[in-house]
Amino acid sequence: MRILGISAFYHDSAAALIENGKVIAAAQEERFSRKKHDARFPHHAVTYCLKEGNAALDSLNYIVFYDKPFLKFERLLETYLKFAPAGFRSFQMAIPLWVREKLFQKNLLRKELQLYGQEFDWQNKLLFTEHHLSHAASAFYPSPFKEAVVLTMDGVGEWATTSVGLGRGNHLELIKEIHFPHSLGLLYSAFTFYTGFKVNSGEYKLMGLAPYGEPRYAQTILDNLIDVKADGSFRLNLEFFEYCTGLTMTNGRFNDLFGGPPRQPREPITQRHMDLAASIQMVLEDVVVKMTRTLAAQTGASNLCLAGGVALNCVANGKVLRDGRFQGIWTQPAAGDAGGALGAALAAYHLYGGQPRTVSSDADGMAGAYLGPSFCQQEIEERLNSVGGRFTTVDDDCLLHLSERTLAEGKALGWFQGRMEFGPRALGARSILGDARSPVMQSVLNLKVKYRESFRPFAPSVLREDVTDWFELDADSPYMLLVADVVQQRRIPMTEQQRNLFGIDKLKVPRSEIPAVTHVDYSARIQTVHRETNPRYHALISLFKDRTGCPVIVNTSFNVRGEPIVCTPEDAFRCFMGTDIDALAIGNCFLRKDEQDSSLKRNYESAFEPD
Repeated sequence: MRILGISAFYHDSAAALIENGKVIAAAQEERFSRKKHDARFPHHAVTYCLKEGNAALDSLNYIVFYDKPFLKFERLLETYLKFAPAGFRSFQMAIPLWVREKLFQKNLLRKELQLYGQEFDWQNKLLFTEHHLSHAASAFYPSPFKEAVVLTMDGVGEWATTSVGLGRGNHLELIKEIHFPHSLGLLYSAFTFYTGFKVNSGEYKLMGLAPYGEPRYAQTILDNLIDVKADGSFRLNLEFFEYCTGLTMTNGRFNDLFGGPPRQPREPITQRHMDLAASIQMVLEDVVVKMTRTLAAQTGASNLCLAGGVALNCVANGKVLRDGRFQGIWTQPAAGDAGGALGAALAAYHLYGGQPRTVSSDADGMAGAYLGPSFCQQEIEERLNSVGGRFTTVDDDCLLHLSERTLAEGKALGWFQGRMEFGPRALGARSILGDARSPVMQSVLNLKVKYRESFRPFAPSVLREDVTDWFELDADSPYMLLVADVVQQRRIPMTEQQRNLFGIDKLKVPRSEIPAVTHVDYSARIQTVHRETNPRYHALISLFKDRTGCPVIVNTSFNVRGEPIVCTPEDAFRCFMGTDIDALAIGNCFLRKDEQDSSLKRNYESAFEPD
C-alpha cells in the first residue's frame, strides 16, 4: 500500500511517501524552491517523492492532507465573532483568502495534483486528517516503542494547541486537548516577536539567547500572562496579546508590562532582551515538565513521544529526559508542520487502513532522517562541471583522510553526502563541519560562514559510543533534539572575574576542551552519530578521533542565514563560493577554495532575506 502525505499553505510545506508502513521519502519544499519556510503547494517535494518511490500518482492508494480546513475556518469565524468588533481589519484581510483558496482546499489540491495524473479517484482516495493527529502519528508510528504516551505542542492546529494521545501497537487515540487561543507555542512566539525575531522562524534564536540572560521576568510572566496549574494545564491572559484579532502578536499592555515596544530586527540586542529570553524559556520548561510528570503519573506509560513545533525546543526536551519520569523519550525530527505530511500518511495507513505496525527493537522508523534526494558520483561530477567547480575525484579512504585533515587544521569543511535530511536540522548529510576544540571556530563560523548573530551556538556531533565521556547524557540523540551539559572533567573552571561578566561578554570565555560547541551555560545541543545510519560520517569522526583524541566535531547546517539547507551539488557549490568555507567534500569529489576560479565568488551575505 502506497500513501502520499502532504502539508501545505501555512509554513514549511512538505511531502512524504510511505509504502506498507515504511517511510520511502520525505522532504520540505523549501529545499527545492530555495524559499525559506515555503508554504506553497509542495510541487517539487511531491515530484521527488514519487520519483524516489518509482510511483505514479495513479498507483497510490491514498493521498492525505495533514489538517482539516473546514475546522480551521470554523475556528477563524468563532474567534472573530467572539472578539468583534475588534480585529475587523484582520478579519477583512483573512476571509477573502479563505473563501478563495483554503475553504475549498479539496478542489485546490485536486487542481494541483492533476499535473501528476488525471485518473486518480479523488472522491474516494483523497483524505484529510486532523492537524494534531498528524503530529501525533508522526511521533508515535516511527518511534521504537510498542506503547507510548504522545504529547503534541504547537501554535495551533484546527482548534488544538496541546494534545495528548495514547499509542499501542497500530492504534493511536487523542484523549486530551487544550484549545486555541490558549497556546504554549503562541506564547513563546509572542516573545520571539517582542525580542525582534521572526515568528515561525526565530524561536530557536530565542532559545539560544536564553543562557545569556537571567530569568528576571519569569514571575511577571506567571503573574500576568499565563495561569499554570499543577498538572501543567494552562490558560493565557488574552488582554496582553493581539494574535486573535490583530496583525501582530502583542499589544500596548504587553509593551507596558515589559518596559517598552518590541525590538526592531536591526536594533541591538540588550541585556533586557536576554533576560526576557531566559524568562520565557524557564516558563516553557516549567510547563512542559509539569505536563510530562502528570502524564507519567496518570497513564503509567514508560515511554514518551513528542511532536509539534514546541518539541523542537531541545533545552526543554533535555529537562524532561533528566526529570526521569520516562524510560524512553523519542521526538519526531521533523516535529513542525513539515512532519505533518509524514504523520498524515502514517495515520491513514494504520488508522484508516487498519494496517499492522512493525516495531524494531534496535532502531526507529526514520532511517536517521536521511529521506531526501541523493546524487550518484557521475551526476555530482557533471553538476559540478556545469557550474565551473574544480575538483579532485578520490576513493573513499582518501576522501575521509582529506576531510579529517582539513578539520584538524582548523578549517571549515562543507560536507555533502548521501540523502538529504528531513526536518530542520543538518545531521551529517548537508553540513558545515569544524574542529570543536578550536577557541575561534564558533565566531568564525557565525561571522564569516553563516553571516548570522554572534551569540548563536553550534551543535556537537559525537560518536554515540563516546557520548558519556564528554556529555552528561547516556541516551541516543541522533536528531539533535536533546541538550545536556559538558561533563565536569572536560570543563575549564571560570575565574571570579569571568563569572561576573554579562551578556555577550560571556561568549568570549572558553568553557571546556570543546569551546566551539559549549554554550555559555556549559550546555550543548547534541547529535549522537551512529555507524548504522550514517557510516561515512561516523568514519570521518572516528578518523578525527584517531588523530586528535577527540570524538566531537562542530556540525552546523550547510547554508547561510536566511537560506534553506542546500539540496543539490549546485546549491552547495554556490554556498561554498559565497562564504569562507575552506574545502568541500561532495560524494567522492574534493574541492579546495584556493583552487577555484576566483571570478565565481559571489556576495552571499545579502543573497537571502534575514531569518
